[in-house]
Amino acid sequence: MTYQKDEIIAKANELKQALQQTEAVEFYRAAEAKINTNQKVAAKVGDIKKLQKEAVNLEHYQKFGAVKKTEDDIDSLTAEIDHLPIVQEFRRAQEEANDLLQAITYEISHKVTSELQK
Repeated sequence: MTYQKDEIIAKANELKQALQQTEAVEFYRAAEAKINTNQKVAAKVGDIKKLQKEAVNLEHYQKFGAVKKTEDDIDSLTAEIDHLPIVQEFRRAQEEANDLLQAITYEISHKVTSELQK
């Protein structure tokens, strides 16, 4: 059977729709929505952005000791964010969705390659 480009794109869109309805992707989207509306995460991200700007300014004025302290503060805030349960849930969801996408990508690549070698 021979497919036209439009038919392949239509099949890809069908696959996209199916993926969006998988448990892994739905879990990811729910976790992403929670993290995007979490005030604690938003405040810490805002603090990190301020510190990053401060680090750039300090580096410009060659205040390397202060740059190091600011970078340590950024690392500390990043670690705090990483340990929040909502962020851990998001990362788990992200990994599951990514694993699903990688498995599908592998299957498509493997099948296409094997068909082309016939």
